[in-house]
Amino acid sequence: MLVEFQRLILCGQCFNTLAPHVYGSMWGMKQQLLWDRIEAELELARGEHAKGNEGRARVCARRAAGWAVAAYWQQRQGVEPHLNAYHLLCWFQKLEDVPEDLRRTAARLTTRVTPAHELPHAEDPLEDAQAIVQALMKEVG
Repeated sequence: MLVEFQRLILCGQCFNTLAPHVYGSMWGMKQQLLWDRIEAELELARGEHAKGNEGRARVCARRAAGWAVAAYWQQRQGVEPHLNAYHLLCWFQKLEDVPEDLRRTAARLTTRVTPAHELPHAEDPLEDAQAIVQALMKEVG
C-alpha cells in the first residue's frame, strides 16, 4: 500500500484523500515529511511547466502552497484544517497579520483564469507558491 501511495503522490493525486489510509492523517506525519512532500509537489509543478502544461503546473503550485498554509493553520488554530488548498489560500490572504506581499501572492494563486485560459497577471504561479512555502517554513519550522 505504501508503494501505491507514493506512486499516486508522485503523480500529483490529492494528498489529503490518500494520507489517512497510510498515516491516519496528514498531521500524524513528521513535519520534515510534510515539507519534503511540498517540495515534491513543487518539483511536479516545475516539470509540468517545462512540458508547457501551465494549467497543471499552476494546480501543483497551488496545492503545495495550500499544504504549507495548512501547516500554518494547524500551528495557529491548534486543529487540523478540513479545507482544500484553494480555501486555505483564501483564508490566508485575509489574515491582517500576514505581510501584504504574501497575501497578494496567495490571492494570485486563487485568481481564476480568463475565458481564454490565461492568467490576468504576469506573475509566475510557481514563484508565488515558492514564496509562500519558504515564508511558512520559517514560521512553522
